[in-house]
Amino acid sequence: MPEPEAIRLQKYLSEQGYCSRRKAETLIEEGVVTINGKTAQLGDKVVTGKDIVKVEGQRVNARKLKRWVLMLNKPKGYICSHSDPHNSKTIYQLVPPELVSDKLICCGRLDKESEGMLILTTDGDLAQRITHPSGGVIKRYRVKLSRKFDTELIPKLIKGIKRDGEFLQAKKIVMATKGQDVDRRLEVHLEQGRKREIRRMFEAFGYFVDKLERFQMGNLPMKGIPRGGIREVTNKELDFLFSK
Repeated sequence: MPEPEAIRLQKYLSEQGYCSRRKAETLIEEGVVTINGKTAQLGDKVVTGKDIVKVEGQRVNARKLKRWVLMLNKPKGYICSHSDPHNSKTIYQLVPPELVSDKLICCGRLDKESEGMLILTTDGDLAQRITHPSGGVIKRYRVKLSRKFDTELIPKLIKGIKRDGEFLQAKKIVMATKGQDVDRRLEVHLEQGRKREIRRMFEAFGYFVDKLERFQMGNLPMKGIPRGGIREVTNKELDFLFSK
C-alpha cells in the first residue's frame, strides 16, 4: 500500500478542523506549531497518521473529518462559544450530540441577545471565506430600535464611524415600509462582522437595539428552521452563499 501523500502543514490543520489555513500560517510564524518535536516553518509538509503535530504543546489528533456545514437558528440567550463560566447556555448544546466532538467553527458570531442565522462548519477555509470581508459575503439583519430612527443618519452609518478604536460601517440600510413600528424597524447589511457591531453603531448616535436577527448570508436566506433548530447545508445552498 502506498504511503499517504505529504501535504502542507497549514492544509493539514485546516482539514483537521483546527483552524483556517490563514490562521495556521499565523500560528506557524509565531513558532507555536511543532512537527515531531521540532518547531515548524512555513512550507513544511506532514504525512497524516505518521507525523505528530502539536499546537502550543497540544497534539492535533490525525483524523479525517467529514466536512460538515450546518445552519442553526440561534435563540436569544445563547452564546457562540463552547463554554463560558458566566453563561450556561451555548449554541453547541443545540448541536446533535454526535457532532459536538467535531471541531465545528462558528462562521460569524451573534451576541447573547441576538437571534437568527448561524453557519457552523468543520472546514476552516470555508469559515475564513464566509467571515472575512474579502469573501464578499454580505450579512443581513432585521433590527428594531428603542425609539423612532432619524433617517438622516443613514449616510453617516454607511460612511462609517470610529468607535473604541475600531471602524464600524454598514454596507446598506433600508427602513421598513409596513407593519407595526415602521419608524423603529430597519434592515442592516454588513460586509464585516466586528463584535456587537450593529449595536455599537447605533449606540454611538444614542439609539439602543431592542431586537436583532440575522436572516440571510450572501444570497442564502434562512428558511424553514424553527428557533433553536439546526440542519445540514447542501452544496447547492453553498453556491447561493457565495453567488453575487
